[in-house]
Amino acid sequence: MQTVTALEAMRAHARAARERGMRTALVPTMGALHAGHLSLVAAARGRAGPVTLSVFVNPLQFGPGEDFARYPRDLDGDARLAAGAGVDVLWAPATEEMYPAAPAVTVAPGPMGDVLEGAVRPGHFGGVLTVVLKLFSVAQPDVAVFGRKDFQQAALVRRMVADFDLPVEIVVAPTVRERDGLALSSRNRYLDAAARPEAATLARALARGVELFRRGERDGAAIAAAARGVLEAAPALAVDYAACVDPDDLAPREVARPDSVLAVAARLGGTRLIDNVPLGAGLEGDVRVAG
Repeated sequence: MQTVTALEAMRAHARAARERGMRTALVPTMGALHAGHLSLVAAARGRAGPVTLSVFVNPLQFGPGEDFARYPRDLDGDARLAAGAGVDVLWAPATEEMYPAAPAVTVAPGPMGDVLEGAVRPGHFGGVLTVVLKLFSVAQPDVAVFGRKDFQQAALVRRMVADFDLPVEIVVAPTVRERDGLALSSRNRYLDAAARPEAATLARALARGVELFRRGERDGAAIAAAARGVLEAAPALAVDYAACVDPDDLAPREVARPDSVLAVAARLGGTRLIDNVPLGAGLEGDVRVAG
């Protein structure tokens, strides 16, 4: 595995791969790697030759008072995990390399960026799409792999790729979960032993919604309300939202269908947790790890 930090070095790798006629993949991350990230690498390796994994904690997607300063960073540990997973290029640019000056032009996510996470974190998706477009511009991947846990992000990236006619195939890989259902996240490192069981309430809320759907409930608002009820029954959680939405445009689904996404978010102390599931697939469609 090669490690690069300079944008021009990453461009050189991309040029060399194209000249050899190779199909390349990019796995964008903010580091603090875990088994969920490694599953994205595996998905990328199944679709392309050289795999680049980027590690960049993007300041543009953090709002005032959010956890940019304390977001977990462990580049040495990330490098060991990436190498073990078969990553070919670890791309870890500094903030000054990515943004020599504050960008004057950014990507506007439109109405899809104003709901769910966008309503709770104004400006978040503008920062996400801006950095993703920059990563795509430099690395020139044929394939980019994202995780379904951040399904709104993946939906917006797909829309940006379609609207801008970018030659990148977007792959969304299943969520990786602990045995109790908790979706893996770098922010789980914030959870102490007492908070950890409470965090799994989000998965139980999703399971409740899936159960209702499988029993014949098709009222999207009722399914979302049932999930919210599970969250609100946990005193330690402060609920941000529970919603049943269209997977492509994120509009509320009055009539739930198998591809409808049930999405939830809550705060547990100083840690923000998000999760989601397609109703037809259920949590068993995800990947479990020992834990």
